Amino acid sequence: MLGNLGDTITYVLLFISLYFEVFILITYVEYRPHMKRENRRTGAKPTYYPTVSIIVPCWNEEFTIGKTLHSLLDLDYPKNKLEIIAVDDGSTDGTWAVLQKFVNPNQSAHDRYDKTRVRIFHKENGGKHTALNFALGQSTSELVGCLDADSYVHKDALTHIVHYFEDKATMAVTPSVKIYKPETILQMIQGVEYGWGIFLRKILSYLGALYVTPGPFSIFRRDVFKRIGEYRHAHNTEDMELAMRMQAHHMKIANAHNAVVYTVAPRTLSKLITQRVRWTHGFIKNVIDYKFIFFRKQYGNLGIFILPIASVSIVTGIYIIGRSVINTIISLSHSIQKFMITGFNFGSPSSFNFSFDIFSINTEFIAFASTIVLIGTLAMVLVSRKMAEGKLTFGMDLVYFATLYTFIAPLWLVKAVYNVLFSVRTTWR
Repeated sequence: MLGNLGDTITYVLLFISLYFEVFILITYVEYRPHMKRENRRTGAKPTYYPTVSIIVPCWNEEFTIGKTLHSLLDLDYPKNKLEIIAVDDGSTDGTWAVLQKFVNPNQSAHDRYDKTRVRIFHKENGGKHTALNFALGQSTSELVGCLDADSYVHKDALTHIVHYFEDKATMAVTPSVKIYKPETILQMIQGVEYGWGIFLRKILSYLGALYVTPGPFSIFRRDVFKRIGEYRHAHNTEDMELAMRMQAHHMKIANAHNAVVYTVAPRTLSKLITQRVRWTHGFIKNVIDYKFIFFRKQYGNLGIFILPIASVSIVTGIYIIGRSVINTIISLSHSIQKFMITGFNFGSPSSFNFSFDIFSINTEFIAFASTIVLIGTLAMVLVSRKMAEGKLTFGMDLVYFATLYTFIAPLWLVKAVYNVLFSVRTTWR
């Protein structure tokens, strides 16, 4: 009875996963010509340069904030149209000392940066959302963006993004986020994952279903904050809550897939799990807050399809790996019992003759469906790599992702669900 129920649940989850993959890939094929036209249009110089304020909230970022600000100062954008506002949210390290170097009036003559474009502020620690809101009150620009203090922008990122604001209906634009110089196996895995995210975020933008405006360089019209309010704490995921609030008010969010931003990835498993627990916990809590969007036609693809699928994916990840672990334990237990009864019998060397029997292939539906889902996932990863890198490349990072990610992801999924069920607060780091 339990076995049949388990199989039924597996069938349903595999079907949903396969349906989602096919849907996304078909959408990609449908919008591919449109994407090519975007590439040609955004590759040219903008006809209009709106004023832009980039807010950099920082807390204990003394080792990265300098490079972050330098990358903003290097942006290929009119100097008189861009201001940078860095807010030290009560750091306890040397962050404030680093920030002060960017407004030092006695900078050397050979300094190529116009540091007068950088404004710095210090406030008591109150969380990222308070730093962002503080900076909003210091700015009057037409567009307002955020850049995390551990992220770096490509010099053309802003010019690519402002093209999308030529459409008056566009209220926010998200970039493509890549891992900055991945070195460890864990960072390489994240690099593949982020590449897949670039692909998925672009498809969701065509579907009108983006539900995250990432901290690394999402840009908004100032009118967004006037109409729906400022940033909120939002379970330590203010970028997700703001996007869902915009969707609830039917505001268009676009994606500039060729506007590249680099972010520093966690190097250790513990730091990665802490980060992803915060993200997943924040997603679940925000979904609960915005549950009225679910299955409501007025919220389009986001409410009817994407948010329900994203929610089910958490259950799928936990269930599939959980069942695999249980099956492995059962199989291992049977092997141990067999050994205790018969012992090991290696036989003679001549007995090890390999022969392939086509009838030994597992043709059960679960195995077949799992294989198809795996192929679909691989296809999406390859398409995302083509979009992110401009070419198809195969490396060890793909091998690491294919073999390890499935076992790592459930660690933060289970922890996040546990935190939600038992009201455990998540930490930022």
